[in-house]
Amino acid sequence: MKKELSHIDEKGDPGMVDVSHKSTTERIASASGRIVMGTEIMTQLREDGFSTKKGSIAQTAIIAATMAVKNTYNTIPLCHQIPITSCKVFIDPIHDGFDLRCTVKTIGQTGVEMEALHGVSVAGLTIYDMCKAISHDMQITNIQLDQKSGGKNDFKR
Repeated sequence: MKKELSHIDEKGDPGMVDVSHKSTTERIASASGRIVMGTEIMTQLREDGFSTKKGSIAQTAIIAATMAVKNTYNTIPLCHQIPITSCKVFIDPIHDGFDLRCTVKTIGQTGVEMEALHGVSVAGLTIYDMCKAISHDMQITNIQLDQKSGGKNDFKR
């Protein structure tokens, strides 16, 4: 059974999906990613209390990710503007970088997968921006949806 793209009509033109017929339910999505910067940079950051001249790396990335979640519809063209009822962002230092996680909730007619993925992406970009004075040798990797629930199909990686 071939699945159809939901944002493309029969003529091949893009459009926002009509969700007016869907039930209003609690919808939750979690995404994760990583920014790899190497052990040398992480050693320096640990010595500096995970802070740069721009401020706290984790706190700034959490604020940026939260702003990104709330504004996903402004960045991803066919996303709906939906009310966000919760956004939790976690920035955890590891030996060679940071693990990034974002969990988003809404009560609505469409899911928050893109919001969670957008939050993780912007958290990584913010950390990159805050640390690029030290080195540009960083990689934002492994961004993925880990789970979603509350819609027609649940998903868990």
